[in-house]
Amino acid sequence: MLMVTSGVAASLCYLAATGLQLQRMLKGSGTDGWVKLLAALAIILHGFTAYKGFINTSGYDLGIYPMLSLMSLSIGAIVLISSLRRPVDNLFVFVFPLAISTIILQIVLKGDYTPLQDITGGIFSHIALSVIAYSLLTIAAAQALLLSFGDNMLRHHRLVILRNLPPLETMEHLMFEMIWAGLVFLTLSIGSGFVFLDDFSEPGLVHHTAITLAAWIVFMVLAWGRYQLGWRGAIASRWTLFGFVLLVLGYFGSKLVLEVILGKS
Repeated sequence: MLMVTSGVAASLCYLAATGLQLQRMLKGSGTDGWVKLLAALAIILHGFTAYKGFINTSGYDLGIYPMLSLMSLSIGAIVLISSLRRPVDNLFVFVFPLAISTIILQIVLKGDYTPLQDITGGIFSHIALSVIAYSLLTIAAAQALLLSFGDNMLRHHRLVILRNLPPLETMEHLMFEMIWAGLVFLTLSIGSGFVFLDDFSEPGLVHHTAITLAAWIVFMVLAWGRYQLGWRGAIASRWTLFGFVLLVLGYFGSKLVLEVILGKS
């Protein structure tokens, strides 16, 4: 009951923060303190909700719905903290509705995943690194979408809409900041997986590992292209989105098939 109450309260705070931010975007003004205060309150409540879903009386639930909620919590927290020193406030209108949807899924739906009775420190570190890596690269993908949208507005001379976005150069810089950080954490996540995961015969784990490695290669190629060839703009956005899609397919795609479609844990 406490998880449901905190989840509903978090969703309402997220919704209010999204509405206020959207209103200020349409007016062409910046973010005020109320938006960030509501966002901070929502993240605290969401944190409690995600915790109660992840650790319960049955053990540690690594099912698709608790992990989606935990991932969106991490994304929201990173974006909010980043907004204190970077112009990423407009991402609120994308990130917070995502958080609301994952909270609803966590509260309403129950997967077929069998909770683990115990988690070693190594496995816990692998999970934490993975969550941070996925969160950073999700934010990079959101920046890539905004960058593509801004570039399209510029080419069609829709400058009124463009005024509500940060400069394209700033968005591109922020995107690569998230990619560099995400790539570091993704590398550590993959490495810790090979070190601490003992049984690669578990359902879906081979597919998850292979597709995650493919995503890692895509982001490494993007990093090389940026450094050696000066990739930017549309080509950088396309590679970022391609790598992000592979990450989503590698983890949540496998869990969706196993837990929701096939009903296996």
